[in-house]
Amino acid sequence: MAGVITRDGPPSSDGRQGGPLIVTEDVDLLDDLLRLCAAAGARPEVRHGVPERRGGWDTAPLVLVGDDAVDRVRGAGRRRGVVLVGRDQDDSGVWQRAVEIGADHVLVLPDGERWLVDRIADVAEGVGRPALTVGVIGGSGGAGASTLACALAVTAARAGRRTLLVDADPLGGGLDVLLGGETADGLRWPAFAQSRGRVGGGALEESLPELHALRVLSWDRGDAVVIPPEAMRAVIAAARRRGGVVVVDLPRRVDEGVAEALAQVDLGLMVVPAELRAVAGSRRVASAVGMVLRDLRVVVGRGGTGRTGDGGLDGLGGFDAEEVARLLGLPLVGELPREAGLLAAQAGGMPPGGVARGPLARFCAAFWDRVPVDATGGGS
Repeated sequence: MAGVITRDGPPSSDGRQGGPLIVTEDVDLLDDLLRLCAAAGARPEVRHGVPERRGGWDTAPLVLVGDDAVDRVRGAGRRRGVVLVGRDQDDSGVWQRAVEIGADHVLVLPDGERWLVDRIADVAEGVGRPALTVGVIGGSGGAGASTLACALAVTAARAGRRTLLVDADPLGGGLDVLLGGETADGLRWPAFAQSRGRVGGGALEESLPELHALRVLSWDRGDAVVIPPEAMRAVIAAARRRGGVVVVDLPRRVDEGVAEALAQVDLGLMVVPAELRAVAGSRRVASAVGMVLRDLRVVVGRGGTGRTGDGGLDGLGGFDAEEVARLLGLPLVGELPREAGLLAAQAGGMPPGGVARGPLARFCAAFWDRVPVDATGGGS
């Protein structure tokens, strides 16, 4: 089990990369901690007491103190990120000893192994602020959700943000195709279908195709692969740990895997054509999505049956954007603009949103300006 001692606040990562400091003389405990560090991809420093060299105790991103070493670290300077590790589930005195050395957490093995692997991996990766994760879903078929998802990702990357685009719809044809990169080197979803536990954020990012200054996780051209909920959870979590922006293109059905993706989405955008049938169908989609995602907003697309000309609705199918949002009971983000020559541009290798001064790119840039996102998201 892992317990938290209430202090001024939780330990925070400052973005430094490196392995933890292990302080113990218990050979069996050390073997276990070294095994967990290896599982997290971290190389620890091992000492029997507080390091003599200046700064060793203070600069380690995480300190793992064996219960046998409490007396040897009791006089060390107080710092965040100290975990007291023991084995005795029934030792009530461990909490007092943790307070004495200023530990933030008490961990009892083997029950707390998964928590500790995640924590070690966090500091090894230099995890900071998680990515702002935006999910895009169509309220009806052909609404333009995939186009918007790609344009949002392309626009974010062009602004210098670390950006990862996730194609969570196995029947959508592949976002790498929409980006003109179906032959690009890199892994696709089938390579991650058996993922369990933790996926390394850095390893994930480096393994994916890089297209238009962003990374994209899409599908290959083979038969559809079922992504288990555990794999979806692990991959999206790894993408978020890298910071910046994650854009997820979601299918309209909400199964267990999609629910796992939605659980990690900060903001959802549902693209709804301004047509009666589309609005009616979108209400069912919004109801299903809203069971998992609290912040769902609507982007109104242009239908094809409305009037045009003086006094007309320019293809809005009898509804204006505000009316669509009102009928769905969702906040309105805006109206998705038409962009002349978009299909021809894609055929020539230009992705949605690739024309910086085009209507679609301007719409996406305005969206990013309005949402709270780290301006850089770290390096790429």
